[in-house]
Amino acid sequence: MPQLPAPHCRGITRRTALLALPAVVAAVSACSASDDAPQQPADDQRLLRIPASDRKPAPDVRGETLTGQSVALADYRGKIVVINVWGSWCAPCRAEAPHLKKVHQDTRQHGVVFLGINTRDATQSNALAFEETYGITYPSLWDPVGRQLLKFEGTISPSAIPSTIVIDRAGRIAARAIKAVSEDELRSMIEPLLAEG
Repeated sequence: MPQLPAPHCRGITRRTALLALPAVVAAVSACSASDDAPQQPADDQRLLRIPASDRKPAPDVRGETLTGQSVALADYRGKIVVINVWGSWCAPCRAEAPHLKKVHQDTRQHGVVFLGINTRDATQSNALAFEETYGITYPSLWDPVGRQLLKFEGTISPSAIPSTIVIDRAGRIAARAIKAVSEDELRSMIEPLLAEG
């Protein structure tokens, strides 16, 4: 059935749609299951390994975990730390969760620790259910409004979910991925740091 014209609304609707377009594009690119979406940067920009001479200190990330314990990144100085930013609402986060679990299990005996940052979940129960579903046993900070993420300005965007950051033993940012990581990609971010001694 043909729609009735609404000439008095047409200009406003088009203008509103054009103004809203950047927000829609940002939302789609922040958590997209498609690796080849045009809004996404090229793979070489989304997965970055930083030479030791160019590494900057990691920010002072700290807070309360989903289970109510206090955790600070500084507690892990001298260890390699993998920080994964995730939300239970994010499909790519669900896709990468088994890879994170596997690499966590395989590398912890080598002094590698994992720390999640859960963000933009409506409730802690949603996040805890996610961890139970995927068998995630490492702690995650409860950061619903992204305060901890803002500390990584220049490394990751608060809207880039999922993201993974690897911190070297000296507390410096050594690698980052602003996409869901595969097991091989995650290992490629960690293994050079194990060789650094």
